[in-house]
Amino acid sequence: MTYSIVARDPQTGRFGVAVQSHYLGVGPVVPWLEAGVGAVATQASVNTSFGPIGLELLRAGRSGADVVAALVASDENPQVRQLGVIDAQGRAAAHTGAECIPAAGHLVREGFTVQGNLLERDSCWPAMAVAYEEALAAGEPFVERLLRALEAAEREGGDVRGRQSAAIMVADATLHPAAWRGRLMDLRIEDHPDPVPELRRIVTMHLAYQLSDDEGDAAKAGRSAADRYAEARRMAPDAYELVFWRAIELATSGDVDAGRRELAIAVASDPRWATTLRHLADANREGVTPELAAQLLEADA
Repeated sequence: MTYSIVARDPQTGRFGVAVQSHYLGVGPVVPWLEAGVGAVATQASVNTSFGPIGLELLRAGRSGADVVAALVASDENPQVRQLGVIDAQGRAAAHTGAECIPAAGHLVREGFTVQGNLLERDSCWPAMAVAYEEALAAGEPFVERLLRALEAAEREGGDVRGRQSAAIMVADATLHPAAWRGRLMDLRIEDHPDPVPELRRIVTMHLAYQLSDDEGDAAKAGRSAADRYAEARRMAPDAYELVFWRAIELATSGDVDAGRRELAIAVASDPRWATTLRHLADANREGVTPELAAQLLEADA
């Protein structure tokens, strides 16, 4: 009783699943993906084992269509199941059982599949496909395309029972020795009256935090720390932890005046950031000494 999109980004090769349902905590159930392997969404009268087994088949080199066929053939009640699969080459496949509750159906397109069941109307999943393809043509980032697909389904009525939870997961294009390092995004709204806008808010916050990562995409693209921080502040103006750590970064690199100005912004939002600074100084952590902390807090004296 859910709608979802499963996709592989043609630019980066990354895999993504985004989903919404009137179901408590859809994130641990529907989306399954692994870096360098592919992705699966299992839903309707959900057979959760389709997720890990599907990934195992993809890991063995099976195509998306082969995985769907194998999972459907192995199930005792395929007529009530729905799933979408994307393999490492971007080949998509899907299944909607004949007894899935309407409105139910799916569309398989180049590099992605959309599917839904127990929806308000049968225009939901076609609208998802259009939104994703239009965003791709416009050059929008992968995560933005996934979010727009969810928002398109909502505009068409979404889950007929209403809204409750949503999730988005993104995995890297290549295998990682430590599999968890290949998980680039895993964000979930477990119970909320309007989970898709809330998911967008949390995704925006996550992307803002990623900008501060010196190993992140923006840094690897050559963007300066100052430029990345300015964009992060624009994206998430209430993320004062970013402000605090930018103050530390500036001060420990020698620009104490700039660090003091940033710290003042954080402390104005919550005086406990000053206490946090003192705790760092007491522990001699992150390059913060008692002397440096005193300099940064001079305006409060």
